[in-house]
Amino acid sequence: MPRYKLIIEYDGTSFVGWQRQTNGQSVQQALEAALRRFVGESPAIIGAGRTDAGVHATGQVGHVDLNYNWRTDEIRDAMNFHLRPHPISVLSVEAVSNDFQARFSAIRRHYIYRILNRRAPGALQRNWVWHIARALNADAMHEAAQRLLGHHDFSTFRASECQANSPMRTLERLDVVRTGDIIEIHASARSFLHHQVRSMAGSLEHVGSGKWKVEDLAAALEAKDRRCCGTVAPPTGLCFTQVDYPDA
Repeated sequence: MPRYKLIIEYDGTSFVGWQRQTNGQSVQQALEAALRRFVGESPAIIGAGRTDAGVHATGQVGHVDLNYNWRTDEIRDAMNFHLRPHPISVLSVEAVSNDFQARFSAIRRHYIYRILNRRAPGALQRNWVWHIARALNADAMHEAAQRLLGHHDFSTFRASECQANSPMRTLERLDVVRTGDIIEIHASARSFLHHQVRSMAGSLEHVGSGKWKVEDLAAALEAKDRRCCGTVAPPTGLCFTQVDYPDA
């Protein structure tokens, strides 16, 4: 049975998240429905990351097994046709070996959290940013972010409903960069806990606004206590941008 790797982008605003749910339309359901209309079967599409409601992706990866050796461009074009009018696009399809797993073969995941930092709210990008009118010190945010790098117990930045077996994670990158009115928080790790990136972004906002000092973020990490987390940033600013695999 041939296996295919899909690279997918979507606007998560109108979806209940990536994963199939009973309370609304998910990205996974929309993709599987489009594929079913094309191939006449009901295969499951397994994603590299389970993004929450309102979270976007420009580089989500999925894999699917089909009963026929379709041309990869046929799969891409047919799925995009049947996905209309959903704000989802299959960017590419690649035939891969059966030992490839979109989720378990991944060695690194990349996210960007975007903050629009100006008095006026965004008109065009309002569903893709967290609008904060008060001035933020991006340099202080970046300095504080470096305190979170490495292998730690991230219980403070973990959702109470997180199902991960362990709160231990290795954060490889957490950079804060300002370009004009946009502040971007770049986060990279093999895997993240539920709400980890949004929790870190909200806590970094406390540093940027002066509510916290750099040392306060480090203290929050060391506390290993969810009650010490800052505000959990809204999903609108979060985008799943890339997944790395061995030999890619």
